[in-house]
Amino acid sequence: MKRLVYIAGLLGLTAAIVLVLRQDWAAIRQAFDHAGWALLWLLPFHALPLLLDVLGWRVLLAPSDPQRRAGVPFLFWVATIREACNRLLPVANIGGEIVGIRLVKWRGLGGTPVAASVIMEVLLTLVSQYLFAALGILLLIGLTEHIGTLNSVLGALAASLPLPIGLFYLLHHGQLFSRLEAFAEKLLGGRSRLTELLDGARLDQEVRALYAQPLRLATSCMWQFFGFVVGSFESWLALQLLGYPISVWDAIAIEAVTQSVRHIIFVVPAGLGVQEGGLVLFGNLIGLPADAAIALSLVKRAREVGFGLPALVSWQWAEARRLRARRLVAAATALSKAPDSKSL
Repeated sequence: MKRLVYIAGLLGLTAAIVLVLRQDWAAIRQAFDHAGWALLWLLPFHALPLLLDVLGWRVLLAPSDPQRRAGVPFLFWVATIREACNRLLPVANIGGEIVGIRLVKWRGLGGTPVAASVIMEVLLTLVSQYLFAALGILLLIGLTEHIGTLNSVLGALAASLPLPIGLFYLLHHGQLFSRLEAFAEKLLGGRSRLTELLDGARLDQEVRALYAQPLRLATSCMWQFFGFVVGSFESWLALQLLGYPISVWDAIAIEAVTQSVRHIIFVVPAGLGVQEGGLVLFGNLIGLPADAAIALSLVKRAREVGFGLPALVSWQWAEARRLRARRLVAAATALSKAPDSKSL
């Protein structure tokens, strides 16, 4: 799997470089000169859609954390790290979730309910992405009266739809994690640290407990869908600043279909090449020049780095601080257990 991710990333990076180099760099430079330092407003703006996602996550985590030990500010910090890992590191869009579970456990919550909340959040993100993609495709058809290019996107979405449906069914009825635990025990020749951490039976139970609360699931999905819609204003604002104004509906449409393509080809790290190609292709449908589409993609990449790098640095600082505290505790414990030199 890791080799596939690296190959996909290399191919995507090559495609992105080719797309960028084929554009008129004089026009792209002029667009950036037109925008200037105002593009930095995209950094604080991104906090808004991310906050909406966090509110959806908090809804799922609330039953196992009534004392709010993992409140919205803490979960927002964790969400920035999750996003940065998935966008900036070659982890095939799943490494951030594993890191997020580890960080939330620092607040004294059990790993199993936290993992269940993240698993359900990921599945609901798939649902909200399908809804957002459907909205974008309908808007593009209505705005451009052009369905030919969108047929392939519709076909790909329809072809990938059995995956989330099957996952929902397995998680609800199939005791998926218990089976995975049994398989791991057979593969490893008995109980191990991995199977103890998995605790498949309890994880299945926690996931089913969330399934039994449809209103909670719908509320979480609603927050995520609003997060996607609000996030599309990043494209609208960026293009306004770059000197290529489009309507809000155009921005929602191209953001939705581009995100859907990134979702379909999820194995490519950070959507390298996928995002650039999607913006050029679908931007052309609404009359957006390829140079402007590439400039928009570069702005998005810069925002991902500008927003994500501080998150990764803060994560490593927190990990180092925690490790240092553990070493101090271990040293103090060892010193307290040492024999008194005066008694020798």
